[in-house]
Amino acid sequence: MSPTIASRLAGLNPRQQEAVRYIDGPCLVLAGAGSGKTSVITTKIAYLVQECGMSARRIAAVTFTNKAAREMKERVGSMLKGKEGHGLTVSTFHTLGLNIIRSELKALGYRPGFSLFDPEDAKALLRDLMNKDAQVDADQINAVQHQISQWKNDLVLPGQALSHAADDDEQYAARVYEAYVRHLKAYNAVDFDDLILLPVVLLRDDPEALARWRRKIHYMLVDEYQDTNISQYLLVRLLMGERSTFTVVGDDDQSIYAWRGARPENLVTLGEDFPRLKVIKLEQNYRSTGTILRAANTLIANNPHVYDKTLWSEMGEGAAIRVVVNRHEEAEAERVASEILTRRIKESAEWRDFAVLYRGNFQARLLELKLQHYQIPYKLSGGTSFFSRNEIKDAMAYLRLLINPADDNAFLRIVNVPRREIGPSTLEKLANYATERNISLFAACHELGLEQLLPVRAVERLSRFTHFIDGVRRRMDQGDAIDAIRGMLHEMDYEAWLYQNASAPTIAERRMANVWVLVDQLEKSMNRDPEDTASTETETDDVEAAISRLVLRDILEQQAEEDDSDRVQLLTMHASKGLEFPHVYLMGLEEELLPHRNAIEVGTVEEERRLAYVGITRARRTLTLTLARQRKTYGELMDCTPSRFLDELPEGDLEWEGRADREDPEKKQARGQDAIAGLRSLLG
Repeated sequence: MSPTIASRLAGLNPRQQEAVRYIDGPCLVLAGAGSGKTSVITTKIAYLVQECGMSARRIAAVTFTNKAAREMKERVGSMLKGKEGHGLTVSTFHTLGLNIIRSELKALGYRPGFSLFDPEDAKALLRDLMNKDAQVDADQINAVQHQISQWKNDLVLPGQALSHAADDDEQYAARVYEAYVRHLKAYNAVDFDDLILLPVVLLRDDPEALARWRRKIHYMLVDEYQDTNISQYLLVRLLMGERSTFTVVGDDDQSIYAWRGARPENLVTLGEDFPRLKVIKLEQNYRSTGTILRAANTLIANNPHVYDKTLWSEMGEGAAIRVVVNRHEEAEAERVASEILTRRIKESAEWRDFAVLYRGNFQARLLELKLQHYQIPYKLSGGTSFFSRNEIKDAMAYLRLLINPADDNAFLRIVNVPRREIGPSTLEKLANYATERNISLFAACHELGLEQLLPVRAVERLSRFTHFIDGVRRRMDQGDAIDAIRGMLHEMDYEAWLYQNASAPTIAERRMANVWVLVDQLEKSMNRDPEDTASTETETDDVEAAISRLVLRDILEQQAEEDDSDRVQLLTMHASKGLEFPHVYLMGLEEELLPHRNAIEVGTVEEERRLAYVGITRARRTLTLTLARQRKTYGELMDCTPSRFLDELPEGDLEWEGRADREDPEKKQARGQDAIAGLRSLLG
């Protein structure tokens, strides 16, 4: 065994070592929270290459977020140097799907330069289709969009959807689904769900394509397996069915995404489809104290399990879990904010050491006001996505139109940005003409027949726009694509347009700077190091591939660049998955909040329990649970009932505050003195 692999294995515990070494068949690594699953995956990749002699280009590791994929790439890159890791695929599920589609365009019936619709593009198309029948509101569009997404995730194609429809609403959604898919194909476009659906249908129905991809991928590693939906599971099964050479890593206790199609039952299906499946449990936790883990184990034991596991730690017992009962929600927010302030001083902690988790974003509103009052810096997760800014959407629409002139959504967004005096009636007549001719809006602008429908000035304006885009496309083909894109932005004077429409010059300046950041990112994406061992692409980088990656990155991340500045972290329990913090506050431990009212009504409390389990296991050193006796609902103070999950925690590990029948008077007095001392220290 090579010294590098030997030293890597020596740093793992016996169960982790077993998971790395087992390569003779299908393997499920049941990895509890904080049990070092990423170390297992990355070391196993290195083990397959360096010890088993497998070519890195025959290995694919997939996960769900770009952040997780980046972390995996960095770790693998430190183990596999130079050509040793060349061609390795480390990506999200959706990037793998995108690569398959790009390689199989002909078989799938798409033209080169296809567009990737983000959820907002898809919503705009659905709005157009649904408004043909009658005026529809946002809720109806969202409901149809969710239903179509669910059908795609469950591998229900448009022709089958009508037979699956349970009521009139679903029958209507099925008809819209059929028109939606037809229009996407006409636009030479796919949506986010298609990135898994299309490869699965292709591999299922085309034996030659399946054989090609099985020759390409000999070993597969899947992270966060409990979050897979039906189509993602089928993708893994199709690719690995012949050899059964794969390792999936997951934890059914952390499956909290049923609302977006995740099926923890896939852990059971895996054992049924692969009877030789070897199950290895990772139960040693490297994150939390014994008290925190005991609470997590006791809580989750109330859920049914196919595979039992019990987390344990060598980090000592640690402090008791505090349960703080407050008069109302404002007192709860005040208590959390003031306590973070005093604890930071008393414990010489950083602001970033504290995280406040909650079930719903609305719970952060009062807390933000209190943190601002105490001048405590904080970061609220789920802020404005870089790609959701108007200037970035404009720039991306130009880029999409450059690589795919049939992208009607992109055309409609920027045909009048900057203003070209092309009115809505002109666009309506253009769209009708394009529909009759079964061509794109861009192509319709080039046709002589348009002169019979539109005034000369309207035709000239459309022609001027399309000739401008054609000119940029020619310059991209003939020389430096990035130079052509920068020239386009200067030539149309987009910066002046921003200044005309901004409320202040500094805002316009900042927006233009964002556009240049996007262009820089595009250039970096095109000019990646060819020796990059963690490349997610196997084809030659070009501007089309780079733009597709940017669109996909936005859909997957939906957030601005990562920020590690020293601030208190505020985030939902869903968003906290995969993170850890020294000190955690879980707010709102009340019935109808956690567990949520909807979950109680429809009988999905087990998932809410898993959500609470995820929240608890984010804490490394201390955990504080808070609740209110009263909370405002529609402007009226309502009495609250403590969450059932509090009764499911080990009583001996809880330290209650604000509840006379369970509180120690001496500790209460000591806490008051601590708070006063902390404030004096702050003022001094």
